[in-house]
Amino acid sequence: MRSLLTVSAAAALLLVTGAVPASADDGDGADRSFTIEDSRITESSGLAASTIHPGIYWTHNDSEDGPYVYAVDSRTGKTVATITMKGVGEPRDVEAISIGPDGNVYVGDIGDNLDGSWDHVWIYRFPEPKRLADATVRATQFDVTYADGARNAEAMMVHPETGRVYIASKNEDGGGLYEGPEKLTAGAGNVFRRVGEVPWVTDGAFSPDGGELVLRSYFSARRYAFEDGRLGEDHAVSVPLQGQSESVTYTADGSAMMFGSEGEHSEVVRVEVEGGGSKAPSPNGGGGGTSPGDEDGGGSKTGTATGGAVAVAVVVLALIAARRRRG
Repeated sequence: MRSLLTVSAAAALLLVTGAVPASADDGDGADRSFTIEDSRITESSGLAASTIHPGIYWTHNDSEDGPYVYAVDSRTGKTVATITMKGVGEPRDVEAISIGPDGNVYVGDIGDNLDGSWDHVWIYRFPEPKRLADATVRATQFDVTYADGARNAEAMMVHPETGRVYIASKNEDGGGLYEGPEKLTAGAGNVFRRVGEVPWVTDGAFSPDGGELVLRSYFSARRYAFEDGRLGEDHAVSVPLQGQSESVTYTADGSAMMFGSEGEHSEVVRVEVEGGGSKAPSPNGGGGGTSPGDEDGGGSKTGTATGGAVAVAVVVLALIAARRRRG
């Protein structure tokens, strides 16, 4: 309950201060804000922009779904390929997805809601399909442990230059950034070591050039300079207000970040990166709620943000009322 009330309080604070950024859509229809239309995808917990299929985003459900990964077209919100992984065990709590410079898709079965009940977690890896169609692929499974003991995590990022895998643990009092070995090894333990301190994190992603790392939580996000495997200077990023904020990735060209959430027909919202990528920022940039030093929220689509704010307000008030009744 403490965690739930903490989230509720944060939501209420955002509503009071009006810190709700607007979103922006890319004019050509690719890599735009979209709604996931597939009724099977009810707990989208990770996002990764395809490196070979423009406008395609890979995602997966949180748990109890099986060894499935979905390719969703941002132009339509429809699933264009369902990949079934074989050669791996039964997924337990899949929380993250990333694509490495080797052309492989990495899937992080790294969640542990009991904060240390499992002595190891798993990462699965398979080549990104060159053709978008339903397929069964053989994946490689890697056992993962942490040098300082088991923990819960929801963010796994593959560096786009070195191919090294990083995991950010999740804890409301602050987590850690963990660095994997130079190369993952199948059939042996892969020990991840703590190399930095991070806030409460639900997902993360490297910029396409590997020079920055964005980490998000339920109501905020930060961009960190990243060099030689270590976190550098950081600053706040404007984020959309979403019901269950679980995922983030950069567009393939680095011009924007895509923020996703769980739930049926969940929305993925594009937020421009100031000066990022090969595309110029939206001419409607500077949208609502961006505080000094924050990223340009971009665009003029305040309807989504306003609707989300109203929905969260209702939930927050209901939670507070229920808490008082029980007290």
